[in-house]
Amino acid sequence: MNFEMLHPADQIVMIMNRIYYYAMTTTSGGNLSIIDSDGVVWISPSGVDKGSLTREDIMKILPDGTIEGRHKPSSEYPFHLSVYKNRPDIKAVLHAHPPALTAYSIVRKIPDLTLIPNAKLVLGDVAIAPYAVPGSTKLGENIGAKFKEGFNTVMLENHGVCIGAESLFKAFFMFETFDYLARLQVAAQRIGTPRGISQKHLQTYKNRTHPNLESFEPNGYSSTELDIRRTMCKLIKRAYDNRLFTSSQGTFSRRVDGNNFVITPHGMDREYLEPQDLVRIENGKAEKGKLPSRGVPFHKAIYDIHPEINAVIMAHPPTIMAFGVTEKEFDARLIPESYIMLRTVHKYPFGSTFMQPEKMAQEISESNPVAIIENDGVLITGTSLLNAFDRLEVMEYSARSVVDTTNIGEIVKISDNEVDEIEVAFNLK
Repeated sequence: MNFEMLHPADQIVMIMNRIYYYAMTTTSGGNLSIIDSDGVVWISPSGVDKGSLTREDIMKILPDGTIEGRHKPSSEYPFHLSVYKNRPDIKAVLHAHPPALTAYSIVRKIPDLTLIPNAKLVLGDVAIAPYAVPGSTKLGENIGAKFKEGFNTVMLENHGVCIGAESLFKAFFMFETFDYLARLQVAAQRIGTPRGISQKHLQTYKNRTHPNLESFEPNGYSSTELDIRRTMCKLIKRAYDNRLFTSSQGTFSRRVDGNNFVITPHGMDREYLEPQDLVRIENGKAEKGKLPSRGVPFHKAIYDIHPEINAVIMAHPPTIMAFGVTEKEFDARLIPESYIMLRTVHKYPFGSTFMQPEKMAQEISESNPVAIIENDGVLITGTSLLNAFDRLEVMEYSARSVVDTTNIGEIVKISDNEVDEIEVAFNLK
């Protein structure tokens, strides 16, 4: 989807719809705006259900201050105008109060930007703007001042977050990353002490390049591959809707035949992926005209080494990743399903999948089908896409159960004898 070819009113409706239906704002909370090339500010209305906005509901503020539209503009429009005044390079502003980020705003702290490499790279430095009455000139001055200092991400004391970017989709991507980071840290602090990555590792991640692959022109697509592409897109969207990864983070791949496979593209919104967007990797070459995930070498190493594995997922579910940013180990001996699906869950150092892909691929086995990569993500393998996706869900939901026990009582794990019984009953040995 070419998001920038959409009219500003349609962009606002689309992004507000995503924010609302992913429980990142309330019916009356949050506001979005875009300033177009004529200096007209398009902004969400005041007092209209955020879950049912239409393009006709979006308001216009002309350069001379004249307001046009069927409603009133958001009462917060003064601070949107303040941001545009102080930062001519910013073309879109997003304000919302999802629960985790609101938690940080009411304790007046900033989440740890070193927990995941993408946070610092996407958000830059984060500021906190002093509290002022919503919709007031003072609030606009407070927020505008922080943007004038060069910040693009601003926490608002007791009021959520404000993000500015060169496009509304970029602002949403930043917002989604920030919200994910906050949810991750909240979960991590319930089970242990969060640990960030070093500046050296952050620089290594930043310097990652796309594998230099030769390209090839596909000679058609088999019905098997077309079915794989369709199923992948379906499960990718489901993973995104279930918040198992974010719009541009998370990689699926599926073996087609031999060591050839189909993989997600780099940098494309996971919500709108279509079968034609996926990239075939054939004999180490990439489908012409497409940019595959940077994870190609690792996925290829797994398929080369493990003929029994037909699907690989790298994802970033926030609760299981709480174990990836703390000292806490994840033990799958919780309920029979979690042990059957996950077996032994090991944790590996940051960078294992892209710094030593072949070595990491060797770690995978029938008794070790999943792994946690510190401060990076979770690795899931399976005999099929559905098998891998099932494991992904079981991992995250099991982690939620463990985190929830912190307010209930001590975990009683399945005993060694009971594990033996499970292995015999389900032919796991």
